[in-house]
Amino acid sequence: MKRYIGTKIIKAKPMTRGEYNHYRGWDIPENENPEDNGYLVEYSDGYQSWSPEKQFKDAYRECDNMTFGLAIEAMKHGLKVARSGWNGKGMFLFLAKDIEFTTKADLSCVSELKGELTLPSVVMKTADNHFCIGWLASQTDMLAEDWNIVD
Repeated sequence: MKRYIGTKIIKAKPMTRGEYNHYRGWDIPENENPEDNGYLVEYSDGYQSWSPEKQFKDAYRECDNMTFGLAIEAMKHGLKVARSGWNGKGMFLFLAKDIEFTTKADLSCVSELKGELTLPSVVMKTADNHFCIGWLASQTDMLAEDWNIVD
């Protein structure tokens, strides 16, 4: 079999297997322990399931202590992210897939191009309410594990 890695953003809360069966209105099968710890999981489409604690913790990480890689995945899903360690108030990052701009430069050499003319870019909303297009992460930002999703 091939290996797979998944990244998705879910909602979850701790719940024993017995609590989950009660929540669903099901009888607990004889071969299952109602005291098993786990999580009620809700996916973006509303589908709900129960996951045993170990498998849940192997697959998911809270969104208030993400790695930079997970923060990038969150941006790819259309979410805004920030580091809790940043000093500037209201700063966050997002992914812009097509950017419109104005310039006084002569760009007639690209006038025949069709479709999206800009490449995706990480954009920072700065503390002074500007947008830094093409924000670059520092080594500290890339190695930090204090990234979180901004509402």
